[in-house]
Amino acid sequence: MLLQLPTEPVPIQEIFTDKKVSLFIKREDLIHPQVSGNKYWKLFYNINKYLEKNPENPYVITFGGAFSNHISAVSAAGNMAGIPTLGIIRGEELQNKWRDNPTLVFAKRNGMNLKFVTREEYRHKEKLTEFLQQEFPDALIVPEGGTNKEAVEGIKMMLNEQTKDFDYLCTAVGTGGTIAGISKFCEENQNVIGFKVVDDTSLEKKIGELTLKHNFNLIDSSFGGYGKINDENIRFINDFKEKYNIPLEPIYTGKMMQRVFELMEQDYFPENSRILCFHTGGLQGIEGANLLLEKQNRNLII
Repeated sequence: MLLQLPTEPVPIQEIFTDKKVSLFIKREDLIHPQVSGNKYWKLFYNINKYLEKNPENPYVITFGGAFSNHISAVSAAGNMAGIPTLGIIRGEELQNKWRDNPTLVFAKRNGMNLKFVTREEYRHKEKLTEFLQQEFPDALIVPEGGTNKEAVEGIKMMLNEQTKDFDYLCTAVGTGGTIAGISKFCEENQNVIGFKVVDDTSLEKKIGELTLKHNFNLIDSSFGGYGKINDENIRFINDFKEKYNIPLEPIYTGKMMQRVFELMEQDYFPENSRILCFHTGGLQGIEGANLLLEKQNRNLII
């Protein structure tokens, strides 16, 4: 079964602040309960174009870490579309511990097979991909994070008549596919800001190759490194939910929104600017984050 377009428009909510700018958030996290946010759009054309080819032995293979939103989303999308899936998981030590991991348990419930590889093997994903394509010639192999040309095309769906009137379009950046799609398909007068949550100096080049435009800039929002969560991140996310009734996860959207608020404090945005932030989902990761925080005797994300 093909992935379907949502029947209801994705809501855009205003975030009221005391600044002389207008801030909004587009709730892409509400698209689907299991394949939420940018993951839905990254997979939309990947899976639908693949199924339209009528592969003899359909199989979707992808890569991710222990708490990967992408692994979670691919497993659910495969289940919905009736395609078997395989997740190549970073960290062989998880082989006997996956039952303690909510993301991997969810993936297994969706029928995903899991193959655990060493971090060294995982670093050489290109070689792994070659082997897997030989072993499963009919398979669709989606890269880590889902970023490829089909993903960029799918991200176009996050833009519509409602998004045209904003001066700034903001998104968290991991592998670069989402910002590339926003950059490629947004209006000529719009500024695109990527809030980079990874320490990857090659990202700007990768994004440029996917969008072929120069209308974006990247702002470091890693707060100590990818996947690192400090106490200020937790405080911000909990305060934001209490004030605006919008949940944020701590790896992507939470860090982006925290940095946006910091930029507003610094008067980064000109007066009367209209700013739109994309909520890219990933809320499934909160449970895993809280497991780690609990072990460290730290405050939890509400």
